[in-house]
This record gives sequence, C-alpha cells and structure tokens, in this order.
Amino acid sequence: MDLLIVCSIVKLVVQVKLLPTPQQAAALEATLDAANRAANLVAALAFQHHCFRNFDLRKHTYDRIKAEFGPAAQAAQHVIKKVCDAYRTLHANLAAGHLGKPGSPRRAAIEARPISFRSPAAQPYDDRCLSWQHDARTVSIWTTAGRLKGVTFTGSARQLALLAVHRRGESDLICRDGMWFLHATVEVADRPPSEPDGFVGVDLGIANIATTSDGVRHRGKGLNAVRHRHRRLRRRLQAKRTKSAKRLLKRRRRSEARFAANVAHVIAKSIVTEAERTGRGIALEDLQGIRERVRLRKPQRVTLHSWSFHQLGAFIAYKAVLAGVAVILVDAAYTSQQCSRCGHVDKRNRPDQATFRCTSCGFAEHADVNAARNIASRGETGWAVSHAA
Repeated sequence: MDLLIVCSIVKLVVQVKLLPTPQQAAALEATLDAANRAANLVAALAFQHHCFRNFDLRKHTYDRIKAEFGPAAQAAQHVIKKVCDAYRTLHANLAAGHLGKPGSPRRAAIEARPISFRSPAAQPYDDRCLSWQHDARTVSIWTTAGRLKGVTFTGSARQLALLAVHRRGESDLICRDGMWFLHATVEVADRPPSEPDGFVGVDLGIANIATTSDGVRHRGKGLNAVRHRHRRLRRRLQAKRTKSAKRLLKRRRRSEARFAANVAHVIAKSIVTEAERTGRGIALEDLQGIRERVRLRKPQRVTLHSWSFHQLGAFIAYKAVLAGVAVILVDAAYTSQQCSRCGHVDKRNRPDQATFRCTSCGFAEHADVNAARNIASRGETGWAVSHAA
C-alpha cells in the first residue's frame, strides 16, 4: 500500500487482482494498448504546442483521439489528464534538479523529446467507466470492445473490507507480468493522536534497519544478504545476454522489492504496536535529502541507494496515524555523536559503527541505541514546543 496523509483522512491505495477469462484479458490488453497509443499522440502534440494544461490540451487533441482510436468520451478525457499529470511530474522533477543540472546531457536528452507511454502502462478509470459489485466480487469495466461485465476480482480480507466501505475516486488498471490488477484509492478517517506519555525514538540504519530507544534492534543482515544475492545474480544473468537469462531477469525483477517491503511492514507494525501499547508517540529522523548530503566510497553507494528508509518511515507514519499514535520528525544532525546521558557531542564518541563511548562522562552504549535515545529526547522537546499553546 502507498500512503498520502491529508488532514484527518488517510488515503491508501488498495491492490486487488483481476481474474479475467482469456477473452476478457484480450479485451483489456487491447484497451491498454489503444489508450497508451492515444496517450503518446497527446504527449507529442502537447510537446509540439507547449501546451500542458488539461483544458487547453483538450482543444488540440480530443477530437483527434476520438477519431483515430475511438475511445468513450470519459476514457478520452482520462487519456488527456494522464498526459497532463505525467508532464506535471516531469516538470517538477526538472525544477527540483532530480534529472540533472541545466545543460547536462541527461537533462538535455529528456527535454528534447516528448513523454512516451509503454503499451501496458496503467490507465485510470472513474465510476463512469468502472463499477464494483462487491457481493459478487466482480467489476464491470469499459474496454474498446465494449463494456465487460462479470470480471472477477480477489484480494485479502482486509483489502476487500476497505474497498467495500471506504473506496473513493479513481482506480488504475494495471497489467504486470501477465497478471491484471486494479489499484483503488480508499479514504480512511484517522484516529486523533492521544497525548503521548513520552516518545519511542527510532534510529534508521543499514547494519540495523531500525533501532528503538528501548534497545530493540531490527537487524539488516538478512535483508542485506538478500540484496547482495540478487545483485550477484543480476550481474551474472546480464553478462550472459541470452534469451533465457533475460526471461529469468524479468521474472525476478520485483522479488527483491517485495521482500524488502514485507520486512519494512513487519518492523513498522512492531514499532507502532509497542508505542500504542505504552501510550507513547514515535520520533523519527528527518532524513530528507540524505543521499545528496552524504559522501561515501564507491562500494558503499549501492548499499545506500538500495536502503529503503523512506519506505519504512512511510509505513510507520501511516500505521501510527491509523492507530492514533503521535509521530514527529526531528533533526538527525549529530544524533550518533551526542551522548544521550550528558549531551556531549564529539565524533570521537563513536570509535566504530557499533560502539558509543562518551569522552566526557564515560557513558557507554550500543551506538544505534544511543542515537535512538537522542531522537526520543528531541521528539519530546519538539512536541512540547509545537503544542505549548
């Protein structure tokens, strides 16, 4: 599940799997192909006319895609909106410098061509194009071959319950590895956070994925071993360059991500459950921009860039919101060098990755536990300041 927290509503993306018949799957495949060919035409016209607003782009493209691809009126509108959203995301990434500095070869190449969509790229549907029959576990969905009725779907009990009660807005039709999915948005009202009786500090790392101020360490040895094994396997298969090697690469390309996400879910649930049980809040490090700030030797860069700290933080955040547990982000600066007992800061306090020994008062502790306690202390201070009124 992905996450977006807005005011008192938590927006979750629920995935359900479609089980179409071969005829239904062929119709869905033809629909995605036609929608994305239309999207490529719209993207080229938008690039040609430098027109990226939905209302303005509709004037240039609506009649043409209706004539050439024959989609329903609402589906044509969604194709145009999809292109506008893609350009909005691209321009935001360019403005933020995520795609290279101005004048760099990479950025110049991106700016010199229109956006393109793959044939099986996702297509959004609203309630006019897609209806749900929850009791029968089927959907009725628009395709280029007409309305498909009785397409069976399945999912976990929790996902189906959320879908039946809280679904709002659009759903995306997705084809992945020959399987069909619908990603639906659900809106769940959060529980107002109770006044925390202290905070659980959480230090995120690589050797230990997460360490709490209670001294609980969630080790990263197993996850790192899986990542290294996948990396070695990818390297060997890419060197072979045979068709069978490419097929195996394609089958395995998401297994590492699924494994890492499951590990993050388990850790996040454990931390939130403990905070809820003890009536405390959760203090997290604000690690935004860490990849740009840190300087590492080349062998360490792959490990850092595969480190899913943002995902783990997001999982903790949305689980805490649903549980009514307060969450606060704190400045991560010097948490690993500061003594949690006397407050003395010195980089010599941490002689190696696992050891913390204060050069002022002599306090000794595991380095990650000490950092988590500093984060918890900053969480209490930050919460008191922000809620002083």
